[in-house]
Amino acid sequence: MSTPALVGSCGCGAVRFEISEPLLGSIYCHCTRCQKRTGTAYQASALAAPGSVTVTAGADHLRDWEPGGLAKTYCALCGAHLFARDGETGAISIVRLAAIDGDPVVRPLARQFVAYHPAWAPIPHDGLPRFDEAMPRPQA
Repeated sequence: MSTPALVGSCGCGAVRFEISEPLLGSIYCHCTRCQKRTGTAYQASALAAPGSVTVTAGADHLRDWEPGGLAKTYCALCGAHLFARDGETGAISIVRLAAIDGDPVVRPLARQFVAYHPAWAPIPHDGLPRFDEAMPRPQA
């Protein structure tokens, strides 16, 4: 039996998950949806390889908010935001970095939707590329 690349959980520990492959990349999102959802100035999230995230405990506690696009998945018991997933298939494609127990290995490589960043929390001078809107997707 192989050890998962990463494990994670919600704030209360009721929901647990494993990620069997290394994360593909990470980004900070400063959109108002992420601000409202997290109560912070931005959200750090990572892209997971298709099929690599498995919920190992507490799947019955997962709830989705579906504002359009990917569903935002959280624990109904503690409110911790964990994933973004396809609302129809349930496939998890995005993992919130704070939900990972330990070092996720990847580091955010850019900041998107910075045009919506709140004045009360200046963006750090970290040298990351900044995009006023969505970061352009790489062409295949």
